[in-house]
Amino acid sequence: MKSWTKSSEAAATFHGGYGGRNGFGAKLCNVFSSKFTLETSTKEYGKRFKQTWKDNMTKDKDCEISKATGEDFTKVTFTPDLAKFKMTQLDDDIIALMYRRAFDIAGSTKDVKVFLNEKEVPVHGFKQYVEFYMKSVFEGDEAPKLVHEVVGDRWEVALAISDKGFQQVSFANSIATTKGGRHVDFVTDQIVSKLIEVVKKKTAKGGFKVKPFQVKNHMWVFVNALIENPTFDSQTKETMTLQSKSFGSTCTLSDKFFAAAVKCGIVESVISWVNFKQLEQQDKKCSSKKTSKLKGIPKLEDANDAGTKNSHLCTLILTEGDSAKTLAVSGLGVVGRDRFGVFPLRGKMLNVREASIKQTSENPRSPRF
Repeated sequence: MKSWTKSSEAAATFHGGYGGRNGFGAKLCNVFSSKFTLETSTKEYGKRFKQTWKDNMTKDKDCEISKATGEDFTKVTFTPDLAKFKMTQLDDDIIALMYRRAFDIAGSTKDVKVFLNEKEVPVHGFKQYVEFYMKSVFEGDEAPKLVHEVVGDRWEVALAISDKGFQQVSFANSIATTKGGRHVDFVTDQIVSKLIEVVKKKTAKGGFKVKPFQVKNHMWVFVNALIENPTFDSQTKETMTLQSKSFGSTCTLSDKFFAAAVKCGIVESVISWVNFKQLEQQDKKCSSKKTSKLKGIPKLEDANDAGTKNSHLCTLILTEGDSAKTLAVSGLGVVGRDRFGVFPLRGKMLNVREASIKQTSENPRSPRF
């Protein structure tokens, strides 16, 4: 690809086909251009073709057919009719979009050199594209660990942790599917099913049920797929809608990929989120529960104001054994019994975060209230 500048002429040279099926993109580009030239050459037929249209495709010149020389190619050169868009020059947003598209093509195609303003784009292949993408997003900060795999000659997948909900960058036949689609779902569902097994094992004691979408919310998925006759939700091709059974290939990620995925930080992030939700639930239960005087707990010497409107001012003194309790109770004769209570423990307290509800409720070594 060449010459994306604020001037009105742009050119692109392609070797091989892309995702268009009906030719609307090229024709609309012609309709909205003051000049549009198409050149193509094929060794198979030994011919080279060139034709130019002007004034929004209303005028054309006779085509030029000559002998083919060099490699096969298709070249499109056009001058946008900026007046149709109430513009005098390409604005910064359009230029940025064209820059992005040049990098997209370099990353989503194999063995293709892409040139932007006569300089080769410093990206070759999907993995390098993803690394470049992550680097640009995080700028000076350290980018998350990346897991990458090539599956056959039609699929390439990368995975990283996300702290902004589920994110995806994907391509279907080099078309940037900015909203994803079924090719992304096909890959994402595989990863989620593996990661959720690990998460459930590590959070089973807490009694919190983790759902697939909750794991997905911590993932950043990159997919580059070659699909047979893909379908899309609109002409802008933001979402790929073809059913997975019609992809023409399948993407089965390896055990090595899943092992690396478990270690890239997503599992730890989900577990941290689960712990936070558990604490949040416990806080809600505590704050919604009406305070009352505790009764029926052996050896508890409660504060007089415990369970009243002044309970937040009270302190419970925990002692190790009955003898230490006796000493603490005698001290209350000095400071008073209104705001201080005493309870003797029986040995080491149980770490309830790693314990089941049954272990906690039946534990004789710590208070159960």
